[in-house]
Amino acid sequence: MKPALIVHGGAWDIPDEAVDACKSGCQRALGAGWTLLAGGGSALDAVEAAIMVLEDDPVFDAGYGSHLNLDGRVECDAIVMNGATLRSGAAATLQRVKNPIQLARKILENCPHMMLVAEGAERFAKEHGIKLCKPEELVSEAEQEAWMKCKADKHAAEHHRGHEQGTVGAVAIDRDGRLFAATSTGGTCCKLPGRVGDSPLIGCGCYADSEATPLQRPMPATSPPPISRRAKPFIFLASARTLPAASSCSIATAIPVLRSTRRGWPTATWPWTATSSSPFSPVRIGNLV
Repeated sequence: MKPALIVHGGAWDIPDEAVDACKSGCQRALGAGWTLLAGGGSALDAVEAAIMVLEDDPVFDAGYGSHLNLDGRVECDAIVMNGATLRSGAAATLQRVKNPIQLARKILENCPHMMLVAEGAERFAKEHGIKLCKPEELVSEAEQEAWMKCKADKHAAEHHRGHEQGTVGAVAIDRDGRLFAATSTGGTCCKLPGRVGDSPLIGCGCYADSEATPLQRPMPATSPPPISRRAKPFIFLASARTLPAASSCSIATAIPVLRSTRRGWPTATWPWTATSSSPFSPVRIGNLV
């Protein structure tokens, strides 16, 4: 099977001055994941590597540079899901983990529970070889400035570079047909401490099923947790043989149509185009870009 990888940087109205940075970040994330897939690596390794690049980039609301909560601290959530087993690992309200997606993977592989949160999650991280950072190491200058403005005045969208800036995510299938989806987020700006959104929840912010169509929902961080939104915008990733012609796929544009033939799901039409006001979703399938 041809490997495939999709990366997204969140569903938000990207301001003109941030377009190049968002595009560059997504391309670098795609490159990190694709290097592994092209070398025969697993889909799990690929989505983890891609998400880590996005978490390390302060232009995105995940990891370093996440929105600050009401107390001025970063609290991150992440999830990874195995499409073959339908098992997942998730972590939430993390304040001392530089790359939350790493912890989500550790939970998937080594924990009897699906999700761990807060101090318990960080203790598990340390016990499984993930070095904890200082909370202030996750705070970017831009988000600190925005939080100070909200504190001095009142919480307002204009204080933030992307008030509805949402999750980041990746979906991959490797040459052995293994399918994984992953999501990471810093949540909403000035949120209440302890808030867990829908991003680290199965079927809300992330879902993968090897017997159907894997999906990942890029969304504003302010969206309420849905029960089921399969009719809403998702990223669909199917076998490479079901994709449109190569000319329809480029590294800086979203694939307009992807089909699933496994269970007769209808054609899914991508609802956005890659403009300055929409998320960039770089895609790579097999040896096509």
